[in-house]
Amino acid sequence: MDKTKISDILKKKDKEKITMLTCYDYSFAKILDEAGVDIILVGDSLANVVLGMSETRKVSFGEMLNHTRAVAMGVERALVVADMPYVSYQKDPKECAYYAKKFIEAGAQAVKVEWFRDCAYVVKRLIKNKIPVMGHIGLTPQTVHLLGGYKVQGKDEESALNLIKQAKTLQDLGVFSIVLECIPYQLASLITEKLKIPTIGIGAGNKCDGQVLVLYDLLGLYKKIKPKFVRVYKDFYCEIKNTTLEFIKDVKKRKFPSRKESFSCSKEFSR
Repeated sequence: MDKTKISDILKKKDKEKITMLTCYDYSFAKILDEAGVDIILVGDSLANVVLGMSETRKVSFGEMLNHTRAVAMGVERALVVADMPYVSYQKDPKECAYYAKKFIEAGAQAVKVEWFRDCAYVVKRLIKNKIPVMGHIGLTPQTVHLLGGYKVQGKDEESALNLIKQAKTLQDLGVFSIVLECIPYQLASLITEKLKIPTIGIGAGNKCDGQVLVLYDLLGLYKKIKPKFVRVYKDFYCEIKNTTLEFIKDVKKRKFPSRKESFSCSKEFSR
């Protein structure tokens, strides 16, 4: 395993902002890698934006593994991190190393796990098996039903102190970075200052060491939900729809394919 990529991410702490985007296929992975994104996350948001599921916890290990393999094939430079789906470590924490190794074999250089009751046990087991781990605290979609729904976490003193404790625990266990999702920017800033490892924010303000977004949100492709923290950089939903309408129009009017886009032979066939 190439550990230099993780070392490079660690060195960016307090020096250079880290960029991370989710990705689920070869073609997009190649584009993101060539553009210079630092980390490509094969997110379990695959469940929502690609497979149309209502919850991330419904995505299967096999689905995540296949998409991780596809992404890894398109990446040469960026660090590839695979989201561990719910079934691979929360359903039976004792099986976590087995599933994590499969992601590494598929081409990921690290895995990401969300905080849950047995998170410390899982992280310790993965790192003992020499598998690099990225943590995730705050709003954790796989256990959102235990958090009262999709809402900002750490707004009161007790929950804020709990998140600080989780972050320190993960750092002590050996994770190389932590995603902070949907927490007040003041708390994210404090956690970032307290940790020696990078924090990557999503809905956590700009004081984190880096930022992550779901690619389909960034490109305006997913319209079902638009969280407050999402910035749509370009609405490709409309662009793709309009392009499709042009294709339909050209086919109906026999403008596509043209002679230039067709094959020919030396003579016409007889009827």
